Amino acid sequence: MRRFIPTFLLITLVLAIYPFIGKDRDSGGVTGLPWQIELTADGATRVFGVIPGRTTLGEAKAQLGNDMELAIMVAEGEAGSLEMYYGNYRAGLMSAKLVLATELDSDVVESMRQNAAETEVLKSGSRKYVLSSEDHARAFEAVISSIACIPSVNLDHDIIIKRFGEADRVIQTSEGVTHYLYPEKGLDVILSEEGKEVLQYVAPDEFHRLHEPLGEHSG
Repeated sequence: MRRFIPTFLLITLVLAIYPFIGKDRDSGGVTGLPWQIELTADGATRVFGVIPGRTTLGEAKAQLGNDMELAIMVAEGEAGSLEMYYGNYRAGLMSAKLVLATELDSDVVESMRQNAAETEVLKSGSRKYVLSSEDHARAFEAVISSIACIPSVNLDHDIIIKRFGEADRVIQTSEGVTHYLYPEKGLDVILSEEGKEVLQYVAPDEFHRLHEPLGEHSG
């Protein structure tokens, strides 16, 4: 029994990371993987079955399933945004957290916040306002502006290049934080030595939203 536990943990770890280190990018017919970014004929991208800038939250829910949460997320000093959160997204053996963000008028966001079913203060200091069911219908009409994917396993340089290809640019913004930029895919892969890796997706013609915040490091 003593030997079973570490062996089981090792097997679990291998199964978790295998989708990222497998031999090919086709992944045995599994769809919905983070590196499966389809470039459409008109210059848009599709990932997780979602086209940033076009797909609505309702359409994404039909694609990704009902196990999600709708909330207004408000960081300190910001007005807040409507987001749909999947805490246990799975594609084959790969698991991750997904956050689908929208951009709504501030008065709509404020109205939803005021109607919130419950409020929670997160460790980061941000506030989460869980949407009231009466606001779900109009929330599902909102268009997704960006997607954040947080894989359950840690990534490294070699895995990123293997799965996403050579980056257009690699920018280190602070100690231990590196951005791998893929403008044509609308993708920024954030590699962190201290925290979790984050994959950010936007429409390619909106890539400046990921690039410009890097400030002087992007020059």
